[in-house]
Amino acid sequence: MIMKIFFPIKNEQGTVLVIAILMLLLITVLGIALLNTTTAYVKIVGNEKIHKISFYAAEASRSYVAASPVLYGTDNITVGGSLAFPNDADPSQKFALDSKQSFNGSVEYLGSTVPPRGSGYAAGKYRAHRYMMACSGFGPVNTQTQVEAGFYRIGF
Repeated sequence: MIMKIFFPIKNEQGTVLVIAILMLLLITVLGIALLNTTTAYVKIVGNEKIHKISFYAAEASRSYVAASPVLYGTDNITVGGSLAFPNDADPSQKFALDSKQSFNGSVEYLGSTVPPRGSGYAAGKYRAHRYMMACSGFGPVNTQTQVEAGFYRIGF
């Protein structure tokens, strides 16, 4: 009696078709979910690449400072004073590494102290002039990364 209520048809020829359609529907839903996840990951990786480009531009500015002694030489020994690079007259000017990367920044003099222990310099004769550089790297899609680093120069 119960079988007649739930399964009134004794012919089960369409059952395989219904199961096949349900399986296709399940596979389609899983495919769409995987496609959405993959798209999100591609966007994440793209954003990470763009930010790495701007970070490496900021890191390149540290090498620029090391190769420019005028930024940390006798022209920049006023406490609180700073020099902008690549152009001190226009601090917003950027140094272009290529079409996608550029940088700028400043080097600030923080004062002098005795040389660090183990540096090989006599404490009474030499001074360690301390500096702080603030470097900004620029990448595609208006990305910007800032890197700050401190360093010192041994001098009189």
